[in-house]
Amino acid sequence: MNAPKGTRAQARGLVISALRSGSGKTILTLGLMRGLRRLRYAVGAAKCGPDYIDPAFHAAATGRSSVNLDSWAMSPELLSCLAAQTGQGCDLVICEGAMGLFDGAPEPAGRTGSSADIARALGWPVLLILDVTGQSQSAAAIVKGCMTYDPDIRIAGVVFNRVASARHERLVRAAVESLGIKVLGALPRAQALSLPERHLGLVQAEETGPLATILDTIAECVAAHADLAGIAALAAPMRRQPAGALPAIAPPAQRIALARDAAFSFVYPHILDHWRAAGAEIDLFSPLADEPPPDTCDICWLPGGYPELHAERLAAATRFLDGLRAFARRRPVHGECGGYMVLGQTLTDADGRVHKMAGLLSLETSFAHRKLALGYRHAELIDDGPLGRTGARLTGHEFHYATLTSRGDDEPFILLGDAYGSVPEPAGNRRGLVTGSFFHLIAAGAAP
Repeated sequence: MNAPKGTRAQARGLVISALRSGSGKTILTLGLMRGLRRLRYAVGAAKCGPDYIDPAFHAAATGRSSVNLDSWAMSPELLSCLAAQTGQGCDLVICEGAMGLFDGAPEPAGRTGSSADIARALGWPVLLILDVTGQSQSAAAIVKGCMTYDPDIRIAGVVFNRVASARHERLVRAAVESLGIKVLGALPRAQALSLPERHLGLVQAEETGPLATILDTIAECVAAHADLAGIAALAAPMRRQPAGALPAIAPPAQRIALARDAAFSFVYPHILDHWRAAGAEIDLFSPLADEPPPDTCDICWLPGGYPELHAERLAAATRFLDGLRAFARRRPVHGECGGYMVLGQTLTDADGRVHKMAGLLSLETSFAHRKLALGYRHAELIDDGPLGRTGARLTGHEFHYATLTSRGDDEPFILLGDAYGSVPEPAGNRRGLVTGSFFHLIAAGAAP
């Protein structure tokens, strides 16, 4: 079976969604991406909402960069431009949903950050993966509820997950098909259909053993229990093509030193693409390899990641730390989340061991007593800096377990509010040319 010909002028898309997290979206998504690629489809990849880890798996499965599509943090114009861009040269785009299909922030329809928003805005049908553990005909009632909850969302098909037996599948299939919905697969309960996890989600793609072998195993299992060609045929063209050029996010400088390794990997591909499109050059360096930021650069950017897992090694990386301090004496340095923690005085790991960090900001952070901070954030800049001019508004999110045990005596550099109407409060740290906060940037502009 080969990919259809002549379909790439306007890529079709399909959203893979579920009723809740943990239903099997990622496994089905990766199995479809890898399986269709093996059938010589050119597969584009996307992820609903703020997520760094799943898109890296998408890229490994498809051989193409995956893009985040976020209806809360992105303007409708930016969202449609990114979707159109990721579909260029592809037969179809597979977009993995987040949480449950309709889950999002309490905003007007279309700006909630839900997977349903993406399906509605782009006109892409939804393929539901339904965990049928402990149920049979009742699954049909759940599917019917999704069909009627929002008439602008088209549920085009269903794949069952964690099916216990052939009899179990027959019961569920008959009930769902009576609704006029296509059943396109039934995945069994299988330990092989899982990926290792840690506290911010899946273990990163580059850390997941022989990843190509794992993806091939997932693809073979999905292909054995689902109709890949039938699923690909569900995809539909975008409802409307965007007008004009892709909106740009201004780069912070002409030449950017970007930390990139297992400790610093959380940066959105669309931001790097926009920086490059604006003419900026990005030089990668690895703090874990004890590399200093290149001295030829104009700014150093430390993104988020997992510095807490590598705190001892980072504390011993004297060439990196000395080079970072020297860089900061004359040029800006900015840290997001994990990068922010490394710019601080100390980082206490989960075992209670205290590790000395760069000391460029006065904060101290700890994982000894973890506390989840999760959700969308809107920001306003207090002063000029790497993220823009005074008063500039940005959208993004926080997602971390670190506790800020002391912010120290630095000045804040942003005002942060959430998606639930909180009063914006001073956040982050600024000392000289060094800035940082737990805020992850997604886009420029005001929140909904």
